[in-house]
Amino acid sequence: MLFFLEVILSGLLAGVMYSLVAIGFVLILKASGVFNFAQGAMVLFAALTFVCLLEKAIPFWAAFFITLAVMIVLAVAIERIVLRPLVAKPPIILFMATIGLAFFLEGLGQGIWGADVHGLNIGIPDDPFEWLMNKGILISQFDLVAAFIAAILVTVLVLFFHKTATGTALMAVSDDPEAAQSVGISLRWIWVITWSISGFVALVAGIMWGTRLGVQYSLSLIVLKALPVLILGGFESIAGAIIAGLIIGASEKLADVYIGPYVGGGLENFFPYFLAMVFLCFRPYGLFGREAIERV
Repeated sequence: MLFFLEVILSGLLAGVMYSLVAIGFVLILKASGVFNFAQGAMVLFAALTFVCLLEKAIPFWAAFFITLAVMIVLAVAIERIVLRPLVAKPPIILFMATIGLAFFLEGLGQGIWGADVHGLNIGIPDDPFEWLMNKGILISQFDLVAAFIAAILVTVLVLFFHKTATGTALMAVSDDPEAAQSVGISLRWIWVITWSISGFVALVAGIMWGTRLGVQYSLSLIVLKALPVLILGGFESIAGAIIAGLIIGASEKLADVYIGPYVGGGLENFFPYFLAMVFLCFRPYGLFGREAIERV
């Protein structure tokens, strides 16, 4: 029973980290209707900038805020150079633009910082948490702290969207961009804010995942872990991203531990996509997604 509880807790902690990546997608999609394929590249670029600043002996918090400033400048540049010329264009064109943006960010990061793999240590030990270890449960201190930080960030984002005027404006743009503009909400300013917040989320996710996996160019593929979370939770729901992340994290660990030995292993990477595929058959718009009804 203790081992089962350990597997569940480990999966839930990983699921919070998946939710953190998925929320970056949700933010952009809610505000602009664009599926931001470049989110993984943003995570990589933020982590790469941060770790390289640390390697130049810049203090942790100074490196953090410098990287955050870089991500905000990047958000402004994306709005002016990429999004503004494509206003009112079909969504597929905007999606293709984010694919090009992903390759550009990866190339820019490599051109500025090089292609070497960087280890990232933010001072959180990866040893088992002593109190839980005494209870017979082996859970990493880093996993607990990372999940706690992610949970705080998610809570702040939820409160921001529901309790502030700017958050309400973001939701209004998501529901009806034309109506939001008609009451004086600046679509361009909303896009800058959204991409800036998404850049901040990418920075936090990049630090957490970079510490766990190392800052390397395969880190941009963490975007693939967010796709099953988005499918289960709904592409425009922050709450859905949180709950679906927990479901994906717990289910992949349980499947790998209890089913994996009977099928040759490797289920941890495969099972989330299988679960998402099955889920699409019964609820294609997700747990918290809005069912689209079109009249023809």
